[in-house]
Amino acid sequence: MDIVVKGRKTEVPERFRKHVAEKLGKIQKLDGKVISLDVEVSKEHNPRQAGRSDRVEITLHSRGPVVRAEAAASDPYAALDLAAGKLEARLRKAADKRRVHRGGSRTPVSVAAATAPLAAAADGGHAEVPSDKGVPTTRIGPLEIQGEGPLVVREKTHAAAPMALDQALYEMELVGHDFYLFIDSDTNLPSVVYRRHAYDYGVIRLKADPTGEGTAMGVGGALGG
Repeated sequence: MDIVVKGRKTEVPERFRKHVAEKLGKIQKLDGKVISLDVEVSKEHNPRQAGRSDRVEITLHSRGPVVRAEAAASDPYAALDLAAGKLEARLRKAADKRRVHRGGSRTPVSVAAATAPLAAAADGGHAEVPSDKGVPTTRIGPLEIQGEGPLVVREKTHAAAPMALDQALYEMELVGHDFYLFIDSDTNLPSVVYRRHAYDYGVIRLKADPTGEGTAMGVGGALGG
């Protein structure tokens, strides 16, 4: 299993890299399909965020779904402990889900019930951070927006195999996000599943409008409903 540690606008000491390798080495016991772990360390320089000045994000790549966890604390070691704990909890939940289905249960645990503890532990957060050029920057999870926005600061393209709605919910919880973009295998339409209130979920599907008139409400507005 490869473990890659990198700093985002901060230096990562060799001592911390060794600690990461020791801390995360046991992850492979929870998921034998693990290929690699990416660990990103970032530093919050705003004095008002001293209690959450160090953020660690762990991304697990395997032959199954990607699993992600992140946390912030007053130092990188504490942030790593919190993020590793969340990652282990999600891996255990995934293992429990697999055991339910392999056991041939007629009434498997619902997604809402199985992921309730994960939802309660999901760590979001917004923070204002200074930029190198003196422009106010807002961080929303891994995203940074400079000035008043909107500004695209990160663009990603992912290959995606069509999946059922239940699988999309499951993978959304594994990465700890409030929404998940996927191709619905039943409709073959681009779709977004998202968390509404408590453990209720919603789903939005997009289809081409032959008239070209479209709709006045974008996906962002729909997610708020």
